[in-house]
Order: sequence, then C-alpha cells, then structure tokens
Amino acid sequence: MSKLSWFGVMMSFVLILGGAARAEDHYLPSAQEWQTVIHAQIEAFRKHDAPTALSYASEEFHKQFTDPNAFFVAIISSGYSPIVESLSESFGSFELQGENEVFQEVRLTGTDQTVYEAIYELTHETAGWRVHGVQLIKTKAIGI
Repeated sequence: MSKLSWFGVMMSFVLILGGAARAEDHYLPSAQEWQTVIHAQIEAFRKHDAPTALSYASEEFHKQFTDPNAFFVAIISSGYSPIVESLSESFGSFELQGENEVFQEVRLTGTDQTVYEAIYELTHETAGWRVHGVQLIKTKAIGI
C-alpha cells in the first residue's frame, strides 16, 4: 500500500472515531497570526525600536524587563544581534504544540549574506501570539 493510500486510510479512521472537527468547536490558529508577530518584532529590532520589540515578547519577558531599553541591550548582549542586523527573513515549517504554543522556523540573512536559522517559540496569550524564546544558529549557507 502506498504512503498516500495509507495516509488516507488512517485519516478516515481518525474521522470515523473522533468525528469531524467543526471550526466553531475548536480554535484553529493560523500561521499568518504568529508569523505577523515574528515579522513585526524583527522589524522593530531592525529599527532599534525597543518598546515595540518588547511589546511582541511574552508575559515572562515583561515580568523580567520593565525597561524596554534593558530588554534590547539584553537581546544584543545575549548573541541575538544577527536578528537586529538582518536584512530579510523567510518562514519555514512550524509545529503546533496544542492550541497555545508553536515552534516556527525562520531563516535570517545578514548584511554580509550570512544565513542564520532560528526557531521561534511563541505562546498564545490574552494579547495574542507572543514570542517566548528564540534559538539561533549560524549556518554555512550564503544568502543571495
């Protein structure tokens, strides 16, 4: 049995056992919602707009940083300057962890064409999707 056929059989089985989910019964987050937040925070970092960058951070960051400039300095001194200095970003795959958490891959290209891979962790809070953490690594790739 091909992978596609097997997938179809499994999905049919899930729908029969669980019933079809209706949109009004369950919140179904859209990638555009959290990707907009990521893009807006990156843009704020690029403009050195510390208050706006902090506004897209999770409640945990707001508890830790009451001064947006201290937040900005902490981000830079913690090795995240490639985000601030990036020229562009593109979104890769994502993985939902329930309704209120997502991991989103982001590729960032720097001024020297260095490419960084980032995994953004976002949580869905009262104010909407907020950045809860970022893991950043330098790749061997060169941006065009």
